[in-house]
Amino acid sequence: MKQKGTLSETINMLRTEEGYDEDFNLLDEHLEIKSKSEKLGPDDFTVDQVFRFEGESNPSDNAILYAITTSSGHKGVLVDGYGYSSGQVSDEMMAKLNAKKNRPISD
Repeated sequence: MKQKGTLSETINMLRTEEGYDEDFNLLDEHLEIKSKSEKLGPDDFTVDQVFRFEGESNPSDNAILYAITTSSGHKGVLVDGYGYSSGQVSDEMMAKLNAKKNRPISD
């Protein structure tokens, strides 16, 4: 899937056209499905697509959008800044979300 022009447009497209209706939070060693309070380790989900967004005038506007499917069949999105590695995210989770190493990035 080709990304739309903006982060919000791409999220809307994933929700309406692809069924990625859940929102994920990235926590230290797992993802959390906001609406279900369900926690997922790195082995409990697959990153289907990755989209990068770069702010035209402000580097802090950079973001990565992950389209994710869980082992239980839930589909959703995770939005993260380029700096997830600067937080307290586990090495295993960082490796799972490493867009360059594990999967092509959608343009």
